[in-house]
Amino acid sequence: MDYYRQYQLKNYNSFKTEALAKIFCQPKSTDELRKCLADYPNEKKLIIGGGCNLFFTKDFDGLVICPDIKGLREISDEEEEDEDIFLEVNASENWDEFVDYCVERGFAGLENLSLIPGTVGAAPIQNIGAYGAEVKDVIREVVAMDLETNEVVSFANNECEFGYRDSIFKRTCKYFIISVIFHLKRTFVYTPRYFDLNKELEDIEEPSIQDVRNAVIRVRQRKLPDEKVLPNTGSFFKNPYITRDHADLIIAEYPDLPAYPQKGGLVKTSAAFLIDKAGYKGKRIGNIGTYPNQPLIIVNYGSANGKDIVRFMQEIQQAVKDEFNIELEPEVRIY
Repeated sequence: MDYYRQYQLKNYNSFKTEALAKIFCQPKSTDELRKCLADYPNEKKLIIGGGCNLFFTKDFDGLVICPDIKGLREISDEEEEDEDIFLEVNASENWDEFVDYCVERGFAGLENLSLIPGTVGAAPIQNIGAYGAEVKDVIREVVAMDLETNEVVSFANNECEFGYRDSIFKRTCKYFIISVIFHLKRTFVYTPRYFDLNKELEDIEEPSIQDVRNAVIRVRQRKLPDEKVLPNTGSFFKNPYITRDHADLIIAEYPDLPAYPQKGGLVKTSAAFLIDKAGYKGKRIGNIGTYPNQPLIIVNYGSANGKDIVRFMQEIQQAVKDEFNIELEPEVRIY
């Protein structure tokens, strides 16, 4: 395994912002990972996957680890029924290629998460979700290395502390995910859960798992920019949770506010709606703007400086705060 000094990270974040890593390496096994941790015990560490949910505003003064640990295997569990299928997938496998693998074999549970960029290892960190599904619903176990002790530890689903775009791995930043064990089903029945997807499938009486994947891909491609053409990180902000009273105040002026009741009396609303009504749909300042088809996505039209993105982000946050008294929280990681 080689180490690189002052390594350019532009190709390791989907916003394509420039930054140098003091040290960079790509371990291909857990043994190589242990070696790089042992070789640089006192360096600050950052583990990155596909770089689809982060960007850089400055150089990283430490060790950047971009693992290349791949592999997939089916595992058996005598206590489970024949309906169940378990797959252990290593962290560096491409997420959408894995979803395609499952759909081709009729393994149900991931089809709504089609075309999400990134790696398998990033999925539980962010608890990725789309079209009424979250990855936490199909994760049985996460195998990780504790970066402080170099020990391999396993987390059952309930130990991962999954939340909305959140997990113990995201909050603590002290674990390197080695693999994820998924619990899927061998049979599939479509359950309507999301308006756009339901509408896309309305002419199909009994959608197959492949029909659902194809529909998700079509909807995403219409709404979302290709990061290879227009650098972006997908949804930039989390959808906010507000009180019922707060929602009612907004609805008095904006009757079409999306409002989804949640446990504890809160209401989940749409960050895209708020950004749109605050005047930032399709808005561009210099080389940074929101995507015209989806204001939740910030796109980079040509800046190499991550601070340009931060300034634009802060403008949106202030506009939404002024109009709705809601503070938008970034979904992406900013370094």
